[in-house]
Amino acid sequence: MAAHRLLVKELNGDWYHGSGCLEWRSPAGRDAHVTNVERLLRWGYNARWITADQALSLAPSIAPAAIGDAPVALFPEEGWVDTASYVRGLLAAALTLGATVVTKTRVTGAEWAGQKVVGVRTENGATYPADTVVNCMGRWADDPVLPEALRIPMDPSYGLLVFVQAPDVQLDRVLFTPRCHIRPDTSGRLLVCKNDAIHTLGPDAVIHAAMPEANDLVREASRVLPALASAKADEVRLGIRAIPADGLPAIGPIPGVDGYYVAIMHSGVTLAPAIGSMVAAELLDEGPEAALAMFRPGRLLSSEIAQA
Repeated sequence: MAAHRLLVKELNGDWYHGSGCLEWRSPAGRDAHVTNVERLLRWGYNARWITADQALSLAPSIAPAAIGDAPVALFPEEGWVDTASYVRGLLAAALTLGATVVTKTRVTGAEWAGQKVVGVRTENGATYPADTVVNCMGRWADDPVLPEALRIPMDPSYGLLVFVQAPDVQLDRVLFTPRCHIRPDTSGRLLVCKNDAIHTLGPDAVIHAAMPEANDLVREASRVLPALASAKADEVRLGIRAIPADGLPAIGPIPGVDGYYVAIMHSGVTLAPAIGSMVAAELLDEGPEAALAMFRPGRLLSSEIAQA
């Protein structure tokens, strides 16, 4: 979050909304919640316990019964990111600094010189030479378009993102509740999801606003925000979580391959400003980043692949 605030200031961006986060859990999850918050406090993270009444004063549209007697954690320095504005802002900054941005063009392979990756080729026949090729393909980091030696084993999962019109709801912060997760959106709607829910929907699923799964989520949200009682899903998107095979980020070079670097992780939007700075430092030969040591991609690869 601190990295987001710095980046927004540096680029005069409008995508980060640091309005804070409220979190409470069901009775079965409260011990784990307390353990997590107490650990964050020991680390010096800005968190504090507040009463239900205090939570309701910060988000008056919440139903008191939705909180009940649960302890509520307030994270005042957290927030949410408008991803589309975020991407536009970063691309604009990159163009200003001299980058060339090529869109709607599929990469079809890597260019090699011996054991070194020296560029990529695209579906239109163009090639792009590079000192280092960075694979930040997210969920598609194991795409067969890449030779096996360059793929990162992935275990993606799928979640629904449901937008709902909410003209009568007063909410300017993120809610992590036992039923669902809710945040405002710059469109004037609310975004409802379950970050920990794994759907059987696949990448080819037909997603639409009338699907039962979407309106089930809206009903769950209405138990938290009663003003949504008669609301229906307005728009639905399928979120694909870019999760490497062991669940942890994969960041760094691949053993035995020069000129190639990967940066693959879930929570990429959240982590990007911090991870991006670390990756840039490593690519500029400023030395290895200690914080990335346990996330090197070699751990995911067999010795045969790593040495290929």
